[in-house]
Amino acid sequence: MRRLKATVLASAVSVCLLAASAPPTPLGVGDRLFPYLGNPGYDVASYDLAFTYPGDNGKPLQAVTTIDARVTRTLRSVNLDFGHGKVASVEVDGRPAAFTTAGEDLVVTPKAPLPEHSLTRITVHHTSDPATAQGRDGGWVRTADGLAMANQADAAHLVFPCNDHPSDKALFTIRVTAPDGYTAVANGLPEGVARAGGRATWTYRTRHPMATELAQVSIGRSTVLHRTGPHGLPVRDVVPSKDRKALEPWLAKTPDQIAWMESKVGRYPFETYGLLMASATTGFELETQTLSLFERDLFTDPAYPKWYVESVMVHELSHQWFGDSVTPRAWSDLWLNEGHATWYEALYAEEKAHKSMETRMKAAYGASDQWRAAGGPPARPKPPAAGQKTGIFRANVYDGAALVLYALRRQIGEAAFERLERAWVRGNRDSTATTADFVRLASDVAGRDLSGFFKAWLYGAKTPPMPGHPDWKPAPRQKNVPRTMKR
Repeated sequence: MRRLKATVLASAVSVCLLAASAPPTPLGVGDRLFPYLGNPGYDVASYDLAFTYPGDNGKPLQAVTTIDARVTRTLRSVNLDFGHGKVASVEVDGRPAAFTTAGEDLVVTPKAPLPEHSLTRITVHHTSDPATAQGRDGGWVRTADGLAMANQADAAHLVFPCNDHPSDKALFTIRVTAPDGYTAVANGLPEGVARAGGRATWTYRTRHPMATELAQVSIGRSTVLHRTGPHGLPVRDVVPSKDRKALEPWLAKTPDQIAWMESKVGRYPFETYGLLMASATTGFELETQTLSLFERDLFTDPAYPKWYVESVMVHELSHQWFGDSVTPRAWSDLWLNEGHATWYEALYAEEKAHKSMETRMKAAYGASDQWRAAGGPPARPKPPAAGQKTGIFRANVYDGAALVLYALRRQIGEAAFERLERAWVRGNRDSTATTADFVRLASDVAGRDLSGFFKAWLYGAKTPPMPGHPDWKPAPRQKNVPRTMKR
């Protein structure tokens, strides 16, 4: 009997030693398109990001990221997404912690396990590298005079350690220290500027939770322009100082555009808004929360028609409701963001520039089968190719998804559709939501089960007949259907 106990004890010790010495592995929250994004076991409440800019946008920034989180299950180690920078040290609840890497995860092992339901603070001292990560899209964008961020879809962890999945929204405090002569602006409202020793530290704080992919920091020789939007909303725009006069006529349009969106879906959901005009070539515009990123050349290149530029401005503005305030719980729900933004972009062009919505949707209907074949149905997009994470931003989730909304409005009527849109952003404000949530709400508003309608339109390999337009037909199949760059 004594010998048996000893054998069992020895086996248990061996198992424990094996578990303790097992190599760390990258984790994820099970996103179908990005399986290693996010991490289980905790829910982030807030981030405090501190960046020190050296005055050269080719050199790494010194940074400190502090994460306050609630532990949802007992953790012996904590995985953070972080794939492009050097870590100097990590502290958990004020005590030094061991750390290593696994794939694009930073694996932190505290002195003692973190109990379920406890609160914890993780502080990481690291660099944040603006050099492009090999084989990766996004992260820091180098501009003519500094830096900006473009973290969609999975690049925030190329800038700072985080739980880099939209299902885990959190509050942000962002501090940027830069040499005199630079201006730093970030999401949210300014908390103040402290100047000392030829440098300034700028602090910003969000009042609403935000997904990591929507974080924005601008550092440059910039001018911040202020104006007032509806209901006294503070509007601030960030422009290269030398382009201030040329860009002002475009920026002056924002308050009226906000009022137009409010007339369609309700009150603007955040504490401020504005445009960040970057002297950089990105190939897209981006709805970073409260401070949308735009290429300056969109406004200065005469090749772009005035109506088109304004509709793109409204596209990014509408994302503040659809995508930023109401955030997709998984990346397969991306159509809820881009379909709605494209819808209001097209509606604005119709109402303000007489560009027919029906003509645009008929063209989209003709191309829809090809888009579905190339990129998947709107609510089940195909995974991106390796190293091309922005590849999920295809036509099927832009005009292809707006086409679904057009069909829905024809199916339930304009009045019900407008009620649905308002109820969607009101009921899910500051939260995350899924396609299934939208289907349920649409059915409730319409007073009938729409699950069959949505199943065909969102998941079908072929585009269903358009309600009220039996004459609309798919166009003949073409080779090499182009993909849409995100914006």
